[in-house]
Amino acid sequence: MRMDTPPTLPTGETAPGAAGGENAAAQGQQEIPVTEITLKLIRDLNTTPGPDQIYTELQSGTKPGPYTLGPGDVVDITVWDHPELIQSQGQANAPAVSHPSDPAPGFVVDQDGFLQFPYIGREHVAGITIEDVQRIVYRKLAEYYTNPQVTVRIVSYRAKQVFVDGEVTTPGALAITDVPMTLYQAITRAGGFTKNADQSQVVLVREGKSYRLNLPDMLARGENPSSIRLRNGDMLRIVAREEHGVYVMGEVSKPVTAVPLRNGKLNLSDAISQAGSISRDTASPRQLYVIRGSTTAKPEVFHLDAGSPVSMILANQFPLQPEDVVYVDSNGLVRLSRVLNLLLPGINAALTAAVLSK
Repeated sequence: MRMDTPPTLPTGETAPGAAGGENAAAQGQQEIPVTEITLKLIRDLNTTPGPDQIYTELQSGTKPGPYTLGPGDVVDITVWDHPELIQSQGQANAPAVSHPSDPAPGFVVDQDGFLQFPYIGREHVAGITIEDVQRIVYRKLAEYYTNPQVTVRIVSYRAKQVFVDGEVTTPGALAITDVPMTLYQAITRAGGFTKNADQSQVVLVREGKSYRLNLPDMLARGENPSSIRLRNGDMLRIVAREEHGVYVMGEVSKPVTAVPLRNGKLNLSDAISQAGSISRDTASPRQLYVIRGSTTAKPEVFHLDAGSPVSMILANQFPLQPEDVVYVDSNGLVRLSRVLNLLLPGINAALTAAVLSK
């Protein structure tokens, strides 16, 4: 029985199939090209990306406007020298806030956007600034008091929120205040990245559209993520590194799903290292393959001769992509031994039957 070793083909040639590979074309099977990993190929794969159109679309170049009130916001209205108006909002006997979602003592803007205050009645304030509210309160109270001294401020921001999910320390809803919230501020207020966060896979969902942001690449291009301001209703998700792993299998110490670094990058040597290196006894170092796009219509196969003196340089620079498969083939003797082990049980059974028949 002859066991052929896996083919080592130069760029542009195609690898024959398994058994009967010579007739693959006749059977209508598509042959997959095997590309040698070279410095030129690595330079082509590591081409510096151009400007990110997503960043340009999300970047806020204009100065943000003032905060406008909305349903759920709580305001404090103080009329100096008139303590009876202070007591009307329950500040004198207000209990301590027992839950983060409980409103602070003050006047709550109802779900219809109205605010109610003594001598003023029910006034619609949703969509206007706190300065506008102060002018309204002053004008209404001036009908009952001479030159009333009025102070109006927001004590609880509850109308506008963004949501941070995924690999942050404290995921959840974050209130937008009078200070505009940027992408980095939202991550910081959520406790920062966890050690499992993939900073190259930050997804921003806005108005039914998803934007995938690669923060390390943005910084490398001189683009400041802090210039991206979040809006009410935005959803920010930090993806886990495990979701974009690389499968390492074959003759390695331990087959594993290699995870990228925190910046989302993973090269071939990193993946082999996470698998505990190549097995010295059973592996064929010259037959190391990277299979890309195995579930697509156009898969690719890259080959590296790990026995070459320059293989370490190439492995350190070859970038892997999510769901790549790194496969280290076995040597010829190991493959022959495994085939014989599969055949021996059948041979032994035949010999036993022949002995019993006699």
